[in-house]
Amino acid sequence: MKKAALLLSFVFVAGVAGAHETPKASDAKAPAAAAESKATASTHAAKAAVKTHKVEAEVVSTDAAAKTITLKSETGENKTAPVEGKAIAELKTVKAGEKYTLTCRDNEAGEHQAITNIAKAPAVKKTATKTK
Repeated sequence: MKKAALLLSFVFVAGVAGAHETPKASDAKAPAAAAESKATASTHAAKAAVKTHKVEAEVVSTDAAAKTITLKSETGENKTAPVEGKAIAELKTVKAGEKYTLTCRDNEAGEHQAITNIAKAPAVKKTATKTK
């Protein structure tokens, strides 16, 4: 009986010792990876929170050095906006007097903050009228 109790106590001590063993390197990386994935998720959420919209406008002028573009609004007045991101590279190919589709970054109140993308507006197709 004493031998069975002694054997049982050794098994118990071995189990307790195993439970207090130091974590493996892969276990140590797990909390860091979880923290990194949370940080990445919050960064993506912040990027998703940025409001953008597209607008078609006629370009009046561009200034590559100042990174700005002047547009004619629908009401006919000229508005100058800063250009950022990949739109800076596209600014060099923009020609005054032509229409472009612009992606604008807005603030929380919906006001224009900057132009983030510039694309040539699609040409309007004119259909010929049939005559009999």
